[in-house]
Amino acid sequence: MRSLGSGSLAYAAVVRTRARAYRRPGARPLARFQHDNVNGVPTVFAVRAAVLRRNCRPAWYRVQLPMKPNGIVGYVRARDVDVGTVRTRITVDLSRKLLTFYRNGRRRLLIHVGIGSRATPTPTGSFYVNQRFLEDPSGPYGPAAIGISAYSTVLTWWAQGGPVAIHGTNRPWTVGRAASNGCIHVPNAILKRLFRLTPAGTPVVIRA
Repeated sequence: MRSLGSGSLAYAAVVRTRARAYRRPGARPLARFQHDNVNGVPTVFAVRAAVLRRNCRPAWYRVQLPMKPNGIVGYVRARDVDVGTVRTRITVDLSRKLLTFYRNGRRRLLIHVGIGSRATPTPTGSFYVNQRFLEDPSGPYGPAAIGISAYSTVLTWWAQGGPVAIHGTNRPWTVGRAASNGCIHVPNAILKRLFRLTPAGTPVVIRA
């Protein structure tokens, strides 16, 4: 198995038509995915490694999956996905309430953000951008939302299991505070730029 990716380069896989994820190659299926997810956007996996055939072509990819528990990985057949490169990366420092956006390994944006409250904390770990949405600018998510593969560890009853996103807000006073339901709040004007720059598959690391 060959590891893929570095600090400035990541790999993302998009389901072609349908795909099954396995705990290991040849085991029973762990989950099934269609080209479009429940929200009607392409299903994306973060690629961590490739299992190669004797001719050095990939047979399987080890991928991070957009499902619970947070950080879960599985294997998908190479023939079921299209793989591309991503040169962006996001880190979030919860203690400083700072989001840093990188492209080609260089810092491009440093943003003060709002984070989850003590009762509904933002989960920590290594995730990735798995979906992107334009929203009603006057609504609770601001002009857009950047969905990541993390789920709230407390809002298990929330729609779709409590997915976490980086998004704008119609409550601008939450920026710079620990006051959200676990999502990361970005000022609307800055969120528009971040949304344009951030493709699906972008790695997202959230640290305490």
